Amino acid sequence: MTKFLTLLRVEQWVKNLFVFLPLFFSGNFLNTELFLKSCVAFVVFSLASSTIYIINDYADAELDRQHPDKKNRPIASGAISKKTALGIAIFLMGLIISIILFITAGLQQNIGKFAIVILAYLGMNLAYTFRLKHVAIIDVCLISIGFVLRVMAGGYITEIPISQWAILLTFVLALVLALGKRRGELINAQISGKTRRSLDGYNVQFADIALSISVTLAIISYLMFTVQPEVQNRFGNKIFYTFIFVVFAFLRYLQQTLVHNRTESPTKIIYKDRYIQATLILWVVSYFLLIYYKTF
Repeated sequence: MTKFLTLLRVEQWVKNLFVFLPLFFSGNFLNTELFLKSCVAFVVFSLASSTIYIINDYADAELDRQHPDKKNRPIASGAISKKTALGIAIFLMGLIISIILFITAGLQQNIGKFAIVILAYLGMNLAYTFRLKHVAIIDVCLISIGFVLRVMAGGYITEIPISQWAILLTFVLALVLALGKRRGELINAQISGKTRRSLDGYNVQFADIALSISVTLAIISYLMFTVQPEVQNRFGNKIFYTFIFVVFAFLRYLQQTLVHNRTESPTKIIYKDRYIQATLILWVVSYFLLIYYKTF
């Protein structure tokens, strides 16, 4: 069972929590019907992302066997055969289609836009897997768009409007995470002496500069978001003070990446770093109080 969970990259499903953002920020998180719809979006996106991970591992099996960490992945290590992995990917695709058809027929809801987002995510990531992950800058932008699609999926299935600010903030945050991952891969390549085609067009200096620019853009975008009149009218002017959590989290992430040379993926850093975890919890709690209890 462990090898199959590793194949599905279940630990990466945390990224799909972005589908809940429209529900949370709309003030409807306690609405049971909308919450369940968001849960469905989470499940569908998790199945879709696992499908892509399997296809990616299938295509990169030979290269992964030469990587110090990726050689332990189920397909690369031989724990799961390519034929079995492909069968699982096909099964997951069928499951995704079945869930979408069930929602349309059983709940009498037109989720055409939601289905299009899922299709766009799958198509984009297939292009990424077989070609575009080798094109510098485009690769990290596509990863960021993937997070935007998660937010859009959450909005479409619950029929909650998505603001331009939500799209901007999601994109720049994801860009920070994508560039941090590339930097970690570059450091590992220097240590092992083995590089990958996906790192062509990058070096550590460029990654450091791009990462710093992206963090700056993310912080500025968040500050601009908090001082918008419509935002303060909706959440109250105390929303401005949540910037403290955002600045600290980004600085902590930069410290772990640039000072301590943590080469893990951003997801693993978030899983391990107690300071970032505490900051995220405080940020979520502050919004919960502002949105649902009008206090802070």
